[in-house]
Amino acid sequence: MNRSRVLDTLVNNLEGMAYRCLNDAHWTMVFVSQGCAELTGYAPAQLLGPNGVSWAQITHPDDLPRVRGAVQRAVASGQRFAVQYRITTLSGQTRHVTERGVAVHDEHNVLVVEGFIEDITQTQGTREALEHAELRYRHIFEHASEGIFQTTRDGHYLAANPALARIYGYQTPATLMADLSDIDRRLYAKPGRREVFHRLMKAQGQVLNFESEVYRRDGTRIWISENAHVVRGSHGEFLCYEGTVQDISERRHYQEQLERHANHDLLTGLPNRVLLGDRIAQGIARATRLGYYLALVFIDLDNFKFINDSLGHAAGDELLKEVALRLTGCLRSSDTVARLGGDEFVLVINDHYRTSSVISLLERVLKDIGRPVMLSGREFQVGASLGVAMFPSDGDDAQLLLKHADVAMYAAKDRGRNNFQFFTRELNRQADERLHLEAAMRTALEQGAFEVHYQPKVDHRRRIVGVEALARWFHPELGTVGPDRFIPIAEETGLILPLTTAILRLALAAAHRWNHQREVPLRLAVNLSPQLFLSHDIVAHVSALLRQAQVPPCQVELEITESVFMGDSERAVAILSDFKALGVGLAMDDFGTGYSSLSYLRRFPLDTIKIDRSLVTGLEHEEEVAMIARAAISLGKSLRKTVVAEGVETQAQFDFLRYQGCDEFQGYLLSRPVSEEQLTRLLLETGGVIAPTPM
Repeated sequence: MNRSRVLDTLVNNLEGMAYRCLNDAHWTMVFVSQGCAELTGYAPAQLLGPNGVSWAQITHPDDLPRVRGAVQRAVASGQRFAVQYRITTLSGQTRHVTERGVAVHDEHNVLVVEGFIEDITQTQGTREALEHAELRYRHIFEHASEGIFQTTRDGHYLAANPALARIYGYQTPATLMADLSDIDRRLYAKPGRREVFHRLMKAQGQVLNFESEVYRRDGTRIWISENAHVVRGSHGEFLCYEGTVQDISERRHYQEQLERHANHDLLTGLPNRVLLGDRIAQGIARATRLGYYLALVFIDLDNFKFINDSLGHAAGDELLKEVALRLTGCLRSSDTVARLGGDEFVLVINDHYRTSSVISLLERVLKDIGRPVMLSGREFQVGASLGVAMFPSDGDDAQLLLKHADVAMYAAKDRGRNNFQFFTRELNRQADERLHLEAAMRTALEQGAFEVHYQPKVDHRRRIVGVEALARWFHPELGTVGPDRFIPIAEETGLILPLTTAILRLALAAAHRWNHQREVPLRLAVNLSPQLFLSHDIVAHVSALLRQAQVPPCQVELEITESVFMGDSERAVAILSDFKALGVGLAMDDFGTGYSSLSYLRRFPLDTIKIDRSLVTGLEHEEEVAMIARAAISLGKSLRKTVVAEGVETQAQFDFLRYQGCDEFQGYLLSRPVSEEQLTRLLLETGGVIAPTPM
């Protein structure tokens, strides 16, 4: 192969000019490739030798000093050079070129420069166009009235313009980008709004008119509208979100005013008939989904016409506004108070699963409405007639429920006013019974009519190690009233504190008598209502009762249910810790029936878990029940808790639970709840050991 010929062919077919020149003032060419003609318009012969057109002449005079300096520095240092500049062709055109070269010694040991020059005119034009476009975009970006942004998928700003900074209350885009490092948590007022943004982007690749309430830097809120899209790279990869932001607060406020006038009563500010229909529909949908009751209460003020006619409409309006405030104060934020007109109001009460809690609320409503009110310098009292319709039993739409609540309201007026009536006869019977039961409870507490029975707890050898105190109530007319009836009423009416106090005093006194000379004292377990547990002074209250009864705290165990952990868990931890510091034991009752969580058992200072009877009943026959019971016991033991099984009714259940490592047992197999006298006799007769019943 003729290597020289191959090399010549390659060099002369390059797009551009390969060269060798002397390192002199004119860059006298000693070799140029055929590409010089396309590049400069000159044939190779015209560029070679001292009589040819020198490259210094072809180089643009404005660029020549810079190019010469770059070449000379490279020659002096023995380094390669690369430089861009302009040349003038034979036809007078100006072209942009890039030159790369290096100084070497030729075959005669003469220092020469060798390199390659190519035309970049088109590339340079494109670059300049891009630079001009970027300048125009930068001008638009900096001076736009709308906010413009680029963000990462995880909520960090890549770019922001001055308008966006102004909208969000920042001095500069830089301070905005530094401060708003987490858009999801720091910007949007409504949690989860960024997630909605993500879902729309994923589904559509863009969001249009995405309206949200956001925080400004000073904490004030504004409404914005965003339009944004996904920016992708040349290979389709995600680069960023890019979009614009407008402050639409003024428009939103105007819309809200229009909507408020259309949907709210001008006098009281309450929802009107239009909005009421929507709230009832929402309540029905929620009640259907969750399986709760929805109560619709029609309220008509008693003697309003007398006040309105005698004192004037201004006084009547003041009364209506005061009643509206009182009704709103009675309800939760999830409920609705509406005014239909005149002195007629409607309550939409959600999320009740017992009629007894609805009855308690209605009592409170009547009591609040009946409080004295000052009108025209005089004190007045007004009552109200309330009619109640319940979804789903009394109707399945707003119109029917309102009609039936209205019928019930007139029934309340017929019964003498200032009372409430249910549309359904059975619910009225329950309401009457509920009110009667509450009154009887108050009397029973005043007269000390509640008793305590005690159900023994035994260890694996059937030795009695403790008792659970259980409230009992026998009424001369009502007969035996079960805890499932009177405990909910006590919780709803505020009687739970005096009831628990009465039970604790009786039980602690009994424990003091039992343990006075016992070598190993019995532990007394007492249930503590979730409502009472979370009261602010419960620890001090229990401590005072222990001191009065002269019972050491270590002999008492308080049983609480999982519901105390479902709300303010930090507060629950603090109260449990205070009880632990006092020295009482703590047990989780009904374990396995609710939302049992390992985190409860790990975080909270509990000593005991009581496996609910539902995990015991049938375990000798049903393998699944046995497996669950086995797992619950194993869990408790691994967490170093005392495990107590409730509802043990058969010897087979006792044997199974004992074999699995259960510590204590409670149930009818061992003993039913008995009076103090009966338990004292049991302790004496059996020596504290409950023997198996002969088969």
